[in-house]
Amino acid sequence: MKVFGIIPARYGSTRLPAKVLADIAGKPLIQHVYERARRSPALDRLVVATDDDRVFQRVRSFGGEAVKTSPAHPSGTDRAAEAARILEAKERDLIVNIQADQPLFESGMIDEIVAPFREDPGIEMGALVYPLQGKEEFLNPSVVKVVMDQQGFALYFSRSPIPFVQADGAKPRFFKHIGPYAYRLAFLREFTHLPRGVLEKSESLEQLRALEHGRRIRIVETRFDSQEVDTPEDLEKVRALVQGAAER
Repeated sequence: MKVFGIIPARYGSTRLPAKVLADIAGKPLIQHVYERARRSPALDRLVVATDDDRVFQRVRSFGGEAVKTSPAHPSGTDRAAEAARILEAKERDLIVNIQADQPLFESGMIDEIVAPFREDPGIEMGALVYPLQGKEEFLNPSVVKVVMDQQGFALYFSRSPIPFVQADGAKPRFFKHIGPYAYRLAFLREFTHLPRGVLEKSESLEQLRALEHGRRIRIVETRFDSQEVDTPEDLEKVRALVQGAAER
């Protein structure tokens, strides 16, 4: 089994156009993501998958590998599937879909999500979770909440606060989905052809497609939190964090 790290990176973005090329401490955001992912010993190959010449050329300019994909893809998952085909990945190979908007993610997250696939050949899809950090995240619809069964597989993902807890009920741990996904290539190809279900459309959460079709998603609790860049405010926060780290 080979492990391919694929970073889907489109130029357009509704809330923050061209964010993957936004400057952070003299480097484009996508370069920060690429360099952090490259530190993972779990990856056999790492590429950026993009439909835009500007992103493609910028990645090549800092020594990264990039492939051009169709501009018609509705999601990063579809883009990753095309990139895997271009790279001639095999059915049992593992595709790690690395988010292009997390320039401070830890490479250890890749190692964590890959590990269960090495141990259990029956796992088709995996995702990471991290403990929710307070009421603000719990109530924020942009933070995707997750509940799991006792075997570590996802029961549901939601933008709503889950699980509900009665005043005198047991207090569970609360988790958010974070970071990369991982797929066996055979399942990734199948997944991109499955019809979208009612829950996926309602929540606008792609991972619900797998659950609605009766497939299982292995959940791994990561040791690392990560800051996404979705808005100009997020970008400034990351710039400040990077600057602060450089000054220490």
